Amino acid sequence: MKVISLKKLAKTKQKLLEVIKKSGRITIDEIMVHFTISEIAVRKHLHELEKDGLIKKESVKQKIGRPYHVYELTGEGHTLFPNQYKQLPLDLLKDLEVLQGREAVSDLLRQRMKREKSDIENEIKTSDFAEKITRIAEIQDRKGCMVEVNQTVEGDYEIIHYNCPIANIAISYQEICKNEKHMYKDVFPETDVISKSRITEGDHCCKWVIKNPKKA
Repeated sequence: MKVISLKKLAKTKQKLLEVIKKSGRITIDEIMVHFTISEIAVRKHLHELEKDGLIKKESVKQKIGRPYHVYELTGEGHTLFPNQYKQLPLDLLKDLEVLQGREAVSDLLRQRMKREKSDIENEIKTSDFAEKITRIAEIQDRKGCMVEVNQTVEGDYEIIHYNCPIANIAISYQEICKNEKHMYKDVFPETDVISKSRITEGDHCCKWVIKNPKKA
């Protein structure tokens, strides 16, 4: 996955994103008010930003005349600008701990685990062990965990997370890792689940071994 930084983009692209950010939705004619370069050059930059998933283009029909296009930022485009997406959740948990104690935070994180487990079980809906492995790996990968699945010579499965999207929280609140193990054990009640490594403990990945239930 391509990682894009606003400051590393070409100056014209930075300005385009800033203009669209301030305008919300904007036409090419409105964009050109802010530039002295040719419209062809601006359209080329817009096309590249759209290809990178930072802006989107929508066709607007008119009662008279040809449709025209409006541009706006995508969710990914908005994240290029300063935000507190990573820090705010951690700050809120720390505030909750100050106000109501550590147990309140633990209760909240347990509730999160229950909700995630319920969502996973509703989506999997299969009793086949190998298929459950595949499905849960797909679900976790969608969440940004960069998942890889390997089957050992013994027939067990390794589910490897190369990324932890909430590592900044999990480092401070280790309950998240424990809750994830409980979630895996609930999804695979017929076998053992073993935690082999954790990103929050300095390892380069989180590795879960799901034992082959026929062996277990």
